[in-house]
Amino acid sequence: MSRTRIALYGLLALVLAFQAGCGFRLRGSVEIPPEYNPMLIQAPGGSAVERAMRDLLTGSQIRLTTNPAEARLTLRILSENRSARVAAVDLNGKTLAYELHYLVSFEAVAMDGQTRVPRQTLDLARTFDNPDVEVLGKQLEQAMIYDDFAVEAADRILMRLRAVLR
Repeated sequence: MSRTRIALYGLLALVLAFQAGCGFRLRGSVEIPPEYNPMLIQAPGGSAVERAMRDLLTGSQIRLTTNPAEARLTLRILSENRSARVAAVDLNGKTLAYELHYLVSFEAVAMDGQTRVPRQTLDLARTFDNPDVEVLGKQLEQAMIYDDFAVEAADRILMRLRAVLR
């Protein structure tokens, strides 16, 4: 093995050791105290946040259940709302940009009925440029932005659960 390759492996091992020492964890690692396992997610039908939450929790230590009697923690996604407002127009009154909003309300209740995370609302926003070209592509881009919002909302909800339940 060449010296360069040995040095590269040594540097890689050093970087990994520092990351482990500073508390670095991969984004998908979710920790909630074991007394809140299993968890139930209640959401309106077709909830994008619920789907994103289930995807984020796949492979984690958290076990999900569909049985309310078995759940030690119930995460309730109370509402999800999408909205768009005009952010910029040209001289002819054509819309050049929209501000997209994604509002998600949620709360978490323990098995004993005590509220662990009181009702909170996340408001995610992003500006979306909308020129007159590639209309179909822009519709797909807007749908992708809302999908990204759902994943970001699920991640933020899990971060808040982690912070409160420790």
